[in-house]
Amino acid sequence: MVPDVSTGSNTLGLINYLFGKGRRDEHIDPHIVAAWDMAGAPDPGRDPAATYSLLAKRLDHHVDLRTRELGGKKPPKHVWHCPVRTAPGDRYLTDAEWAEVARRVVAATGIAPEGDDQACRWIAVRHADDHIHILATTVRADGRRPRSNRDGWRAQRECRKIEAEFGLRQLKSGDLTAPKTPTGAERAKAERLGQDKATREWLRERAYAVAAAVHSIEDYFTVLTSLGIQVRPRVSAKTNEVDGYSLAAPGDTIFFGGSALAPDLSYNRLAERLPTQDVADRPQQVADPSTTWRRTECAVRTARTVLDSGDDASAQGHLDAFADTLHNLARVTPGPHQGELRAAATAFNRARRSAIRADHEAATELRQAARELNHAANIPGGLAIALIFTALHLARAAAKWHEQRGHEQQAAAAEEAFRHLQETYRQTAEPVLADLAQRTPRPQTVQRLEATVRQAVPDHADRILADAAWPALATTLARAESAGHNARRLLTEVVAQRELDTAERPAEVLNWRITAQPNKRAQAANTRSTTQRPGTPVHPRTAVPPQQQPSTRRR
Repeated sequence: MVPDVSTGSNTLGLINYLFGKGRRDEHIDPHIVAAWDMAGAPDPGRDPAATYSLLAKRLDHHVDLRTRELGGKKPPKHVWHCPVRTAPGDRYLTDAEWAEVARRVVAATGIAPEGDDQACRWIAVRHADDHIHILATTVRADGRRPRSNRDGWRAQRECRKIEAEFGLRQLKSGDLTAPKTPTGAERAKAERLGQDKATREWLRERAYAVAAAVHSIEDYFTVLTSLGIQVRPRVSAKTNEVDGYSLAAPGDTIFFGGSALAPDLSYNRLAERLPTQDVADRPQQVADPSTTWRRTECAVRTARTVLDSGDDASAQGHLDAFADTLHNLARVTPGPHQGELRAAATAFNRARRSAIRADHEAATELRQAARELNHAANIPGGLAIALIFTALHLARAAAKWHEQRGHEQQAAAAEEAFRHLQETYRQTAEPVLADLAQRTPRPQTVQRLEATVRQAVPDHADRILADAAWPALATTLARAESAGHNARRLLTEVVAQRELDTAERPAEVLNWRITAQPNKRAQAANTRSTTQRPGTPVHPRTAVPPQQQPSTRRR
């Protein structure tokens, strides 16, 4: 059961909509199911003599009194509106049940506390099987405004209780950090234009993807504009500096403020993690692009450790940076599994924020690695899989971290991202592991490597050697030796990166950890070469995924 609180200033206009045919003739049998006073609330849906104006006048009675006291000025945003909708698949409630829902919601939110004869006037209108609309005018009989702070959260909490009592689907509780959902009008517009997403959602996805790729607010606006998205900065009259912005789809006239797209897309929140950078501070090109992939994998692995540290602000900062990593990973990893990576990034957008204020400085390393990944060449094979494998485990850890703190919606979103990453890993890793297993070195080498494993990892040797991925790991160890590594020392190093006790497939885990290690011989060659003159910065290109190019069909 989903409540959605908003405010406005036009009682009659909202009544016209509630009792009208709807924008697509979807309103069926509109009528009042509950009110502050059923006898005193004219019902245009049941009484032919009742009019919209008469109902509005009765509702606005105390507003008019207060207006006269204010010298003809109506109180601002005095219309309170809260649709309440059951979840898909729920049974249809009766009018009597919806009436109880309405009375409990207005009581819980402070609009009309139970037993308060001075409370605001309100009505609940049903014009569809699966939802009602609660309308109230927020001036009490005593002329005061109601105590309705955190009304959205309180409505949501009451709906969780109603779901349990009515036997409805139990939805996840939120913490007021979720982005606003598209309105009915926005969805109708998308349907009319043949688009699978409302403009608000379309802009939100592109804004997140661009924010993940750029290094400053200025770059953010520039790239959005280059995509055809209309950017309208807001300049403060006091400071004469930009302090906000709004976006519109190409050719559209409806603009959405950054915070209307998502709380962490507001100008202030973006400025916290996208400070203006000097050119010299920006990432420079490196001789070996694989270095960026390895650095990102290491930073993601570190983020997993931070979640266990107990520092919630730092952990929240790393989750926000990890969300950017997923967006950039999807961009630089083309192929049939790119759709799954993109879906993981979109799902994790909800898991990246909570009521805990993020410490973005603590996640600087991961955020910089994510930015560099956006500018790195695609590295096929093991390095990409190693990063996906590490990201997979961080997403699962994020779900548990949120769950432990009661962040139900974020935990569900992280779990969804985990499932997409898990499918991506299956698609990419299985062929590689199978190929490695077919290239197992000769028996004498395998026996020597088995002895090396027992010496380097005695506590886990039996599990590693019994793992179905051991033949693949043996091949990887043999190749590592050819690249200049000492197998025993290498195993000791990668085992120390993180415990193996909870790993179901320890050989598989070690295989990807080793893959993410730098090639000793290539590293030495890169050290001897000079590919860029000192002090000559290289401007990174700000690329955006091809699938995120704007469609001119949006109007």
